[in-house]
Amino acid sequence: MLQPRIPVNPLPPGRPIPTARTEPVTIPAVVPAPAPVPSTTPRSSVQLTPGSAVALAAGGGAVVLVVGAVLVSMLLAVAISAASIAVVAVVLRLLVRDMQKGR
Repeated sequence: MLQPRIPVNPLPPGRPIPTARTEPVTIPAVVPAPAPVPSTTPRSSVQLTPGSAVALAAGGGAVVLVVGAVLVSMLLAVAISAASIAVVAVVLRLLVRDMQKGR
């Protein structure tokens, strides 16, 4: 069922056989399009009112606090895992030592 199958080549190896004749094609010269004229309309800039600036600063501060809390909780999880693995290693070492002494 899962055995590899080797494809069979219907033509023997050797000289390649041309399949079709192609005639040379002449490519007409392309005239480049004129460069677009830059628009003279002034760009509108974003203007912040004092209220929106305060809201933006408060939102940024909230994002920083949330990301910081997530990172600290991840660090705490790693520290707890490392401490528990260290305790398990010490207990296993003591058990192995006791087994070797009690031969």
